[in-house]
Amino acid sequence: MAESSGRALPVDYDADPGRFASNRLATARFGAGDVHPMVAARFTEERAAPVLDAAGGTGWLASLLADAGVPTAVVDLAAHVMQAPRPAVRGDVRALPFVDEAFGAVAGLWMLYHFDDPVAVLRELHRVLRPGGLLAVSAPSRANDPELSAVLPGWGQPLSFDAEVGPALVGEVFEVVAVTSWDEPLVHLPDREAVAVYLRGRGLPESAARDASYGIDAPLRVTKRGSLVWARRSAR
Repeated sequence: MAESSGRALPVDYDADPGRFASNRLATARFGAGDVHPMVAARFTEERAAPVLDAAGGTGWLASLLADAGVPTAVVDLAAHVMQAPRPAVRGDVRALPFVDEAFGAVAGLWMLYHFDDPVAVLRELHRVLRPGGLLAVSAPSRANDPELSAVLPGWGQPLSFDAEVGPALVGEVFEVVAVTSWDEPLVHLPDREAVAVYLRGRGLPESAARDASYGIDAPLRVTKRGSLVWARRSAR
C-alpha cells in the first residue's frame, strides 16, 4: 500500500486572494500551460456527463466543458467558487453534497495536495462516480520549478499528493489507466516583473516575491514537472 508522508499545502484562497490571482495571471500570460484543456477534451470525447469539477475554483474546466455542451457541476470550499459557471456549490470535497454515482466523470485538478489524507478524498470522489466512469487528477512534482529552487518555500520536499506518489495513491481506490507526465521548460518569464508575479503565485508574499525577483536573471525559462493521472471506477 502506498503511503503519503508529505506535507499538505495550506488552503489560502480566501485568506490570500492575491496569490490565487497571481497564479492565474502567470498561467495566462507566461505560457505556464495547464491540464484543463486536455481534460476537457478527453471528457468531451468520452461523452462523459455530467462532470464534477471537485475543488474547481472559479470554474475554468466547467467553462471549457460548457463550450462543448457538457454539463458540469463545480464544488469548492473557497468563496471564489461563486464566480464559476452554474451549478456551483460551496462545499467540502471530503463530504460532497451529491448522491452516490451521480457523475459520469470527475476531475480533481491541482487540489489533492491540500489534504493530509488524499486517499480519503479519492474515496469520496469514487463514491460519486458511476461504475466505469473516468477520473482525472493532477499534481506537480516536488522538483517542479527547479530554476527557482533557492527562493521557493519548501522546494523539493514531498507533498501529501505529488507526481512522485500520486499514481500509486490513486491506484488504491481506482484502476489507473494512464499517467501523462511532463518535464519541460514550459514557462517563459520575460522580465523581473514577470518573475515577481510568478513567485507571488507560487506562494511568496508580495514583498518577498518582489525582493527575490531582483536576484534572478530574466528572461528566464522555468521547467515544469508534474503528472496527470487518468483512472476509472471499476465497472460492475
